[in-house]
Amino acid sequence: MKLLGNLIWLIFGGLVTALEYLAASMVLMATIVGIPFGIQTLKLAMITLMPFSFTVKEKNAPGGFLNLVMNVIWILVGGIWIFLTHVLFGLLLAVTIIGIPFAKQHFKLAIIALTPFGKELIDKK
Repeated sequence: MKLLGNLIWLIFGGLVTALEYLAASMVLMATIVGIPFGIQTLKLAMITLMPFSFTVKEKNAPGGFLNLVMNVIWILVGGIWIFLTHVLFGLLLAVTIIGIPFAKQHFKLAIIALTPFGKELIDKK
């Protein structure tokens, strides 16, 4: 079922979104200061490619103040807009019964898009 969900997701916008995250990551990694943010956009690209195969959880090791600072910078620079986009798509998809699983994935992406530092991707087996 995960494979079918991932294929449908890719056909209806997931691939385009993942490519956008990948392009943003390459631009961010062109500068030394942007490398940590580029790594987080790579994380978003990976989960956007296969959202039904991954889950997100807090890292066991506390990141402390650095994660907090990086998340605040992320939110101020663009994370809030990515978050709101995923929430909007999630609300639009939740209107139909068929769209509910995809809406849940957008809400999962919204959580990681708002504060990606201090989170890790876990492969569902």
